Amino acid sequence: MSTGPIIEAFRLGPQWKTYDPFLFCAHHDDAYPAGDERMAPVEPLTGRNLGMDFDPNQAWRMYHGSVVPGFPAHPHRGFETVTIARHGFIDHSDSLGAAARFGDGDVQWVTAGAGIVHSEMFPLVYSDRGNRTELFQIWLNLPAAGKMAAPHFKMIWRDQVERHRATDADGRSTELVTITGDPLRPEDTPASGTLPAPPPDSWAATPDNRVRLSTLRMEPGARYTLPPADPSVTRAIYYFVGDGMTIAGFDIPGRVGARLEPGAAVELVNGDSVAELLLMEGRPINEPVAQQGPFVMNTPGEIRQAMMDYQRTRFGGWPWPSDAPAHPRERGRFADYGDGRVEEPS
Repeated sequence: MSTGPIIEAFRLGPQWKTYDPFLFCAHHDDAYPAGDERMAPVEPLTGRNLGMDFDPNQAWRMYHGSVVPGFPAHPHRGFETVTIARHGFIDHSDSLGAAARFGDGDVQWVTAGAGIVHSEMFPLVYSDRGNRTELFQIWLNLPAAGKMAAPHFKMIWRDQVERHRATDADGRSTELVTITGDPLRPEDTPASGTLPAPPPDSWAATPDNRVRLSTLRMEPGARYTLPPADPSVTRAIYYFVGDGMTIAGFDIPGRVGARLEPGAAVELVNGDSVAELLLMEGRPINEPVAQQGPFVMNTPGEIRQAMMDYQRTRFGGWPWPSDAPAHPRERGRFADYGDGRVEEPS
């Protein structure tokens, strides 16, 4: 049963509940130590379940990595990954021949489409201090008409996202960051127009699908009202940092998510500590979903075909010397698209 603008609320575990058109959201926050000459943790790995190190009780995890933490080469088909790198760095390599190092506010957007293999490693580039690595990975579904689209890799650099600051009547502020979609911003404040377009075959590339990804950071005691969204979208907010606030007049503890009525304005009133929230919106695709591991299609038969295609073609093969490539320590943030284009943001 819904309570005003809140349709349902739920605790945030390792993977967060999502709604069509989204499939998955994971929040990784690892307090890695300094890195050695290989950009691996200087601390011993004794006792860790290497290759499957997801222990939530540890300060940091190796995930599927054995030297550098992260996710060595693995395939995807039928959806998109959006990776929001809030702290630390991620080294990307893929079967298109593209490579990148991004972090500290950058966003990577990959359309898997017909099939891609990529790796996502977390190089511990600092040898004299810790290497906190925090990121969201969000899976955005593709409709049946786009599931076999050509794979596509895109970077959105941190100076391209839309940033605004809303100040309440008491002078307390809320930072509003929008990665895609209609930017959250104070009334009468125009959008900056700097947001790059999503990949061409993305569900988000059609404005009528109203996909929006935003984060909010609220000072203690700050107030901010989410404006109404289009009634056709699903709308969810994830309160992942903080000790308590009110959402639409209801007391909400930390690490709670809520599905919201999209057409209602929702007042957020922060408590006594900094609050951080993620907002995800989009018009549902409303098609059957068949998923097995890294493949998301519409029918079980299409999943079987994806497995056979990957076994036969490896989705174009793997052009890198290892399954877990990390770029040189001294390399700055960059994107090499594998077709001669190279970006190196300041």
